[in-house]
Amino acid sequence: MPEHLLGLVLAAGAGTRMGRPKALCVTDGVPWLHRAADALRGGGCAGVRVVLGAAADDARALVPVGADVVVAGDWACGMGASLAAGLSGLDASPATAVVVTLVDLPDLDARAVSRVAAGPVGPGDLRRATFGGVPGHPVLLGRDHWAALRRSLAGDAGARDYLRTHPPVTVDCTGLPGGTDRDTPG
Repeated sequence: MPEHLLGLVLAAGAGTRMGRPKALCVTDGVPWLHRAADALRGGGCAGVRVVLGAAADDARALVPVGADVVVAGDWACGMGASLAAGLSGLDASPATAVVVTLVDLPDLDARAVSRVAAGPVGPGDLRRATFGGVPGHPVLLGRDHWAALRRSLAGDAGARDYLRTHPPVTVDCTGLPGGTDRDTPG
């Protein structure tokens, strides 16, 4: 696995529509945090960082061994705060890029991560999975974008506004599992 590519799982939200933080969700005995980390590692990420927030103490027990944990103290401000917390400190790493996904995509397949991360990855790269033409996750963010992205983050939009003004290369992942997030039980 290339050491220049890291994975980032955003799992800090309260999951109000789910009725509990999604970082605590388990399907068929497998925590969603493990599923996300496995997809990132299986898709080529050398390391994984998990961002926790709501119920962080309980969720820590579900984080896979070897994953780095960051707690977003301001997680209630939205996905922007979670992404900023996840990107913090990565400037000191040797990573060229980070592949971002959400914990509420428990069906995300390593093949989608691999497809988004395929080929040479440079610090200026921006790539985004699409499913049937609909933008989704994972999203690859090259190092050159991290500082400007962090400055643009606010509320629950995450990287959406930044990606509107800095259009990523789209990577068709139609037919691969992982394009639908789970917001409610069942």
